[in-house]
Amino acid sequence: MMKLHKEGVYLVEGAQLVPASQAQGHPRLKDVTPEAAKKATIAYGILQAHNQSGDPNALQIRFDALASHDITYVGIIQTARASGMEKFPMPYVLTCCHNSLCAVGGTINEDDHMFGLTAAQKYGGIYVPPHVAVIHQYMREMHAGCGKMILGSDSHTRYGALGTMAVGEGGGELDKQILGDTWDSPYPEVVAIYLTGRPQPWVGPHDIALAICRAVYANGYVKNKVMEFVGPGVASMDTDYRNGVDVMTTETTCLSSIWQTDGDTKAWLTEHGRGSDYRELKPGEVAYYDGCVEIDLSQIKPMIALPFHPSNAYTIDELKENLTDILRETEKAAEKVSQGRAPYTLLDKVKDGQLQVQQGVIGGCAGGTFTSIAQAANVLRGKSIGAGEFTLNVYPSSIPVYMELMKNGALADLMAAGSVVKTAFCGPCFGAGDTPNHNGLSIRHTTRNFPNREGSKPGQGQMSAVALMDARSIAASAARGGLLTSAEEFAGAFAAPPAYHFDPAPYQARVYQGFGKAQEDAPLFYGPNIKDWPQRPALEENILLKVCSKILDEVTTTDELIPSGETSSYRSNPLGLAEFTLSRRDPEYVGRAKEVDALEAAREKGEDVLKLVPELEGVFAAIRTIPGQEQVDPQAVEIGSVLYANKPGDGSAREQAASCQRVLGGLANITQDYATKRYRSNVMNWGMLPFHLQGEPTAFEVGDYIYVPGIRSALDGDLSHIPAYVLRDGRAVEIALYCKDMTENERAIVKAGCLINFNRDRNKN
Repeated sequence: MMKLHKEGVYLVEGAQLVPASQAQGHPRLKDVTPEAAKKATIAYGILQAHNQSGDPNALQIRFDALASHDITYVGIIQTARASGMEKFPMPYVLTCCHNSLCAVGGTINEDDHMFGLTAAQKYGGIYVPPHVAVIHQYMREMHAGCGKMILGSDSHTRYGALGTMAVGEGGGELDKQILGDTWDSPYPEVVAIYLTGRPQPWVGPHDIALAICRAVYANGYVKNKVMEFVGPGVASMDTDYRNGVDVMTTETTCLSSIWQTDGDTKAWLTEHGRGSDYRELKPGEVAYYDGCVEIDLSQIKPMIALPFHPSNAYTIDELKENLTDILRETEKAAEKVSQGRAPYTLLDKVKDGQLQVQQGVIGGCAGGTFTSIAQAANVLRGKSIGAGEFTLNVYPSSIPVYMELMKNGALADLMAAGSVVKTAFCGPCFGAGDTPNHNGLSIRHTTRNFPNREGSKPGQGQMSAVALMDARSIAASAARGGLLTSAEEFAGAFAAPPAYHFDPAPYQARVYQGFGKAQEDAPLFYGPNIKDWPQRPALEENILLKVCSKILDEVTTTDELIPSGETSSYRSNPLGLAEFTLSRRDPEYVGRAKEVDALEAAREKGEDVLKLVPELEGVFAAIRTIPGQEQVDPQAVEIGSVLYANKPGDGSAREQAASCQRVLGGLANITQDYATKRYRSNVMNWGMLPFHLQGEPTAFEVGDYIYVPGIRSALDGDLSHIPAYVLRDGRAVEIALYCKDMTENERAIVKAGCLINFNRDRNKN
């Protein structure tokens, strides 16, 4: 079904794979080097067309368009305004698909939407109102095109199936684009995803995506790399189907994705009124890839990703054959998540050898596509989901998709079966809608099933969980009243989906198209929850870090760093949102960090920190035992908090995972590695040091102090060894910190204290 090559491969004429170790003597590979053949990949051509550096190995990218939704755009625009923005220099789409319900906090959500509309008017943006479209469907329909690059402040910014290399990053990277700067990255490795065969009619895009996640996530095979989809199997899927696979590449931790294009791509773009955005993209005659995943699509089976990650995937057949053992292991994982605060069980949901689930959801950028919903309707036509505990909610990804499903009768079939059809909304994917009952299991064709991302709160004694499945198998399960069922058991239901006809009328009626029409004098709407970013000081030469949290989990998600769900409503208020930092993982963190921040504020006012916190007498006595630090002045040492996590930042692109630490006085993260480039970028853009630790974190615990002398000077030189000292029991014990390579601007941003300070300083000069 799937093979991961352990070496680079050549792709000859788009059809023959030749492992690098077997290249010698091949008639088409004579005198061909990997360095030369890398230039024949699709990714290379697109990246270099957007590269401003002149150095193909050190990318400085300017994107063609930007996209944000309503839990990120306020902070991004506030940062850009504070940095001197006058107008949006490229199409910038502001959608309202996350806090669409306006159900939390009184007026604060709709205040954010009004801010977005008035910002689009003032600075020349594009504004998509609530319930009209989810961010990625709108970008597919209206902006993605062959050879383009799009940057979004959402991790699932992926439009590779339409020939667009798209990247999800934190807000700081969008601010750089708005301010005329670039997205900087070493040239990434490119991995071929070589497809053969044709999916079975009952296999959907989520099945393929989950199978890929299972194969490549844990081993990091595509981490921070580009996934390039090639091979004869691409043509076996229509473009809508490909979109459903592509959006899930984010869950592999890859950097971006790109697909070869064909006549179906052209037809899709033409149907959406943008045929001119099509051009054929395919590898050159001989292309070299740094790795390759071979997939026989005909062998993919219906899949399920059990809690608590998309890579925790099994075929549904595997699960059923080993139901008790696998569910018992999942319950053990749930115990680690809940930390004894809330019970969660699955074995009690097994009745006569069948797993009963409580809820189904099909929607968002992954499940809300026309084809997936149409196929779910094929399964449920003439059937009933029953009047028991199981419910099914369906969210078409845009009003044009909704209208077409309504016209062809698919929505009527779904509703007649007992499903509830709702408007475009991302809420179920991040805990802002359809939270299941306590101890419930929801099966969803959405993007993620991280711990408590569905909205439950273990701290309040409640817990539920999500398993990911394709819409086809969700519909099959619904047809049996919520008994977990593979779509293969309804094999005869899957006819070819009806032709799709795009009607732009809803967009013409409701979307504000302001690009190129900035109204400088237009007022901005501010609600009482919309606050400016608090000021943060520039980095001092010497810093003293207090360990305020130490997380030893294998991976720490951004949902654990700053929860999603209803807390998202407060993202326009940096200090208000910061109150929720690590609230589900380490509830004491905020209090500890605030104490450190108050101490630093007192130091900045000139107060004697040794008198304020007597334990610092011993700390500085230990510091003075370090060679060269005998005369250190406590009033000249910046004090901040530090978070240790083994591998933080998997999941969302939300910059608040880092900014909330910073507004609470955070100065650094210490890690074994960063789960994603985007989280590390967020750390640096918010003025925190992205430290790595050599060896295990045994030398320090929560409450300990770590002294890092000369750090500001270190940022001007070699970062491979940064002296640092744990201060405990009157002793200074050295630990080995380092930073992976940072660009000149990244170093300057950290020294300035954050991206806003960096831009303000630059504007003064």
